[in-house]
Amino acid sequence: MTDNKDVRDGIIAALAAYLIWGFLPVYFKIVGAVDPLEVLAHRVIWALPFGALILLIRRQWPEVKRALTNKSMLGWLALSALFIALNWFVYIWAIQDERIFETSLGYYINPLTNMLVGVLFFGERLRRFQILAVALATIGVLVLIFSGGQVPWVSFFLAISFTVYAVIRKKVIIGGMPGLFVETILLAPFALAWFAYISTSGQAAFMSGDSSLMVWLVMAGPVTAIPLLCFALAARRLPLTTIGFLQFLAPTLQFGTGIYYGELLTTAHIICFGFIWSAVLFFSFDAIRTTKKPLQVKPAGA
Repeated sequence: MTDNKDVRDGIIAALAAYLIWGFLPVYFKIVGAVDPLEVLAHRVIWALPFGALILLIRRQWPEVKRALTNKSMLGWLALSALFIALNWFVYIWAIQDERIFETSLGYYINPLTNMLVGVLFFGERLRRFQILAVALATIGVLVLIFSGGQVPWVSFFLAISFTVYAVIRKKVIIGGMPGLFVETILLAPFALAWFAYISTSGQAAFMSGDSSLMVWLVMAGPVTAIPLLCFALAARRLPLTTIGFLQFLAPTLQFGTGIYYGELLTTAHIICFGFIWSAVLFFSFDAIRTTKKPLQVKPAGA
């Protein structure tokens, strides 16, 4: 059982993580004039020193060393690095292309795609309210496709790529921050090579002389690492049901930022999100109903 202080600290950490993830579109709008590939490169490059500092403070370097010297772990983390890089790139591009509603939808349906993967590949069985949640979400997406005349491929890509990423990371016994650090180490040569190319060809926004923009691009490091650290702290202190319920805060805030930035909210969008929010309610109700006692989640090294 967790005590009241642990629960309080866990909720604060979880709220910090989901608030940052929820308002992340604002950051990518601020650097919206920068090519998405360059933004992605900065996200990888500046996450390294900031992540190293966190690992030093938390004394998690042995986990990093273990992963770097274990061929199997390194192989799985290389694959997870590929999927998280693709996820990040599409997310950045979508924000800049005024598709915030689609990114929000993607992270609403992500927990539902997680459940489907559990059923299809891990022999799990859906409970009655989970089936209802999946059905409602499916109807909502179909309404958007047929009434809105568009396939929300960004939503599907973000949800599926993050689900695949999560499945891969489940196979590797490593904490959130050490795992992210190893992934960024593996991505860093490509990020540095791309940055060197655009710098020498005069295309790098970072080299434009705009000091304010340079600071914002450097902030890609803490913007990437801090919410993951907060999530790791929260996951050690809160029951799974609390984490599962709070995770919907981020896409809700993203939806709000889409309204703030004036994205077109069609009738199809409203109907779709109505079904999605209903699915979220049934998903959360099922999680609370089936939990007999609080579970303390302790990912290795988190």
